[in-house]
This record gives sequence, C-alpha cells and structure tokens, in this order.
Amino acid sequence: MRTPTTEADFVVVSNRLPVDRSSEDEPWRRSPGGLVAALEPVLQSTGGAWVGWPGQPDVEIDPFAVDGMDLVPVSLSTDDVELFYEGFSNDTIWPLYHDVISPPAYHREWWDAYVRVNERFASAAAAAAAPAATVWVHDYQLQLVPRMLRELRPDVVIGYFHHIPFPAYGIYSQLPWRKQVLEGLLGADVIGFQRVADAGNFARAVRRQLGFETKAGSIRVPVPDELGGGVRTAIAKAYPISIDTAAYDEIARRPEVQTRAREIREGLGDPAVVLFGVDRLDYTKGIGHRLKAYGELLAENRLDVADVTLVQVASPSRERVAAYMQLRDEIELTVGRINGDQDTVGHTAIRYLHQAYPREEMVALYLAADVMLVTALRDGMNLVAKEYVASRIDGRGVLVLSEFTGAADEMPQAIRVNPHDIEGLKDAIVTAIDMPLAEQRRRMRALRRRVRDHDVAHWSRTFLDDLRGVSR
Repeated sequence: MRTPTTEADFVVVSNRLPVDRSSEDEPWRRSPGGLVAALEPVLQSTGGAWVGWPGQPDVEIDPFAVDGMDLVPVSLSTDDVELFYEGFSNDTIWPLYHDVISPPAYHREWWDAYVRVNERFASAAAAAAAPAATVWVHDYQLQLVPRMLRELRPDVVIGYFHHIPFPAYGIYSQLPWRKQVLEGLLGADVIGFQRVADAGNFARAVRRQLGFETKAGSIRVPVPDELGGGVRTAIAKAYPISIDTAAYDEIARRPEVQTRAREIREGLGDPAVVLFGVDRLDYTKGIGHRLKAYGELLAENRLDVADVTLVQVASPSRERVAAYMQLRDEIELTVGRINGDQDTVGHTAIRYLHQAYPREEMVALYLAADVMLVTALRDGMNLVAKEYVASRIDGRGVLVLSEFTGAADEMPQAIRVNPHDIEGLKDAIVTAIDMPLAEQRRRMRALRRRVRDHDVAHWSRTFLDDLRGVSR
C-alpha cells in the first residue's frame, strides 16, 4: 500500500474517508456511496487527497492510499464521536435542519466539541493542500471548516457542499451559534445546496444575521484586515446531487440480477403488486406515515393482502441515539400490528427488513417493485428515488414521491404527495397501483432521461467548473 508523500492540488474534506474496514486486521475497502463514485476520478486524475475520519475511534493512522486515492485520516476520540458526531451533528444540527421533526438539543459542550473537531479537519486539509490548491468540504458536520481553512490558507480556493436541507430563517434562528455557523460557511468561495429554496434560506439567514449584501446567488463578504481587507464575493446556489446512473442501469441488465428479482417476487407469494420502501431508519423518512396509509387501505378493503405486499427495508442508523431507538420500537410495533390484523396463512401484508443490502440486491428489489414509495417528511435530495428510476430498464414502475424531497424538484413525472396528508397518500398509492402500463412507460421514460442526463458526474463537474471560475 503506497503512502502519500506530496501535497495535493485537489483536496476533498468530509466527515468519513471513502473507505471502510471492520477491524484493524482487515484491508480497506472502498465505500459504495455516490460521492465516492463522483470524486474518485477527479482525485485519481489530479493526484488529489481525501481528508476524513476512518470510522474507528481512538486510533492514529498515517496517511495511506487506496485505488489511486491519497487518504489523510483525522483521528477522533470516543468522546469526540459522542459529543461532536452523535451530539452536535446528529442531535442538534440534523433535527434543526430537518424542520424540527424531532426537537434539537442545544448543549454548550457539544458545540465546543464541534469547534474542536472542525479545527482538526481544517488543519489536516491545510497541511494536505498544495499552494493555490482547490479544497472541497462536504456537509453539515464540517460547517466551520471553510472559514478556519481560509484563515490557515488564504491562498486556496474553497468549495462547500451541503447535502442536507438548509432550514427557513424562523427555524435556523433558534440555533444559539447561528452567526458562527454562517461565518464558517462563508469562508467558502462556492457554497452548494440541493435545492434553490435551500440556497435562498441560507442567503436570507446571512442578510438577517450578518447584514451582508446578497443578490442573485452572490454574497459580498468582508475580508478581515489580517487577510488583506476589502470585500470578496461568495456564490451560494443549488447543485442537485445525483447517482452513478450508468452503474445502476448496467447492474439491472445482468441476468443474475433479473433472476434474483423474479425470486424475490416468488418468495413474497408472487403478489399482483409489490410496493417498496427503502430508507435509513430515520424520523425524517416518513416510514410511519407510509405504514399508516397502507394499513388503512387494507383495513378499508381498498387493497387486499392477497394481491398486494409492502416490502420495507429500514437500514440501521445511529442506533445509540435515543430518538432512533424509540423510532425503531414504534416502527416495529406498527408493522407487527398491521401484520397481526391483516396477514393470512398464505400472505403477509408487510415484509419488514431491518438491515442493509449490497447494491446488487437493492437493484433486484427495485426491479421486483411495481411501486416505489418515497414519503420523506424532509430530505435534501433522496437518491433512492433516482436509483429506482435508473434501475427500471423495462420502462415500467411508478414512483410516489414526497414533495418535501429535493428529488421532487427534478422529477415532475412522479406522483407527488404530501406525506402528512394520509388520505392524499392513500389515494396516491391506489392511483399508482392502477396506473395503465402506457402511462407508466410515458412517465418512466422522462424520469430515466432526467437521471441519465443529470448524473453524479454532471453534478460534480458543474460544481467544480464554478469553483475553478473563482478568481483569486
């Protein structure tokens, strides 16, 4: 395994490195996420570096390389993970930025840990960057890094991408450290969001809290005297993220994956209709609303358990956080109640799977599903919707999509729903089930064209083109 020895012209900074391993004795494996797929070619072509936490607390790891990517680990202690990650990132910022679906907690020791860890990431990025390098910081765990990095390395060009929603000002203003976070983000030259509305929310917060001039996605940011003084312009705009569309299309065409899709349907009793939901087990995903609507359709005899089955994959998420433990109990109780009321000897209403699956199995599930249910209460994008569409090489299938996802802005051919409106959600499910094949094909054709033309490579290229256009 090669050890990096030089500074990089392109540096990615994210909470996690793009590799995983189960123990210190196992080799590193590339993570399957779309962000890795988008940025790996850029890193390989530029000799770039990726700064992030290796996923294991209390370990010190020297820089190393995997698959042509130079990786720079940032060490976190067990206390860091508890206070910075589980605490401020996921029990303060996450619920606040998702419209307070769950109440955020504000603890000063969490904030102190957030500042401390962001400083560590900024220092690692500063050390890894060559003169006049481009540095791309990612997501809500590292909102202070852009400003810290600018103070350490005023010569570099800094981008930041926010993968989750940015809330309306009335919600954001609750944050005790609201000015510090805005100032942190404004350290970047280009600040990217999933939706136009998110970029607008950020600009309004900047005007209200900092009094800076904002116009058409440009923000005039005063430069401290110690960094040269004057005013510079930061760009804040939407860059909707996407998936590696070609990879999902290719997997869906494999004979063994298509065979597996048929096996899945047979294992479900070969119902006339398979409904499918796949989510991290998170209170933002609207799983309970989906189950409630489906259970009522069965209870009202608008659907028959002999004809329709719902497959719900809920992959484990933040299992040490109290709100997530409670959510798992609620979901499993609801599934048990509906199955107890509606199951027959030969048919199950809901097949509930609390585990994660490899990409090939997920594509087989997408192929087996007649209707995809995406009912998030708030979501920056929701890539599951795009994965389903990319996998439907047969041109069939119907996407039911929450209007509170970023994907809804890009996918008007989906059946859009307000997941809080249970009656409306029920009607949408029935409409999806009853949709004629010709209408399915018409909608799916347009959806597939969209995700093909706006894939994850298009997303990264668009952002980096704007970042390279920054004059220093």
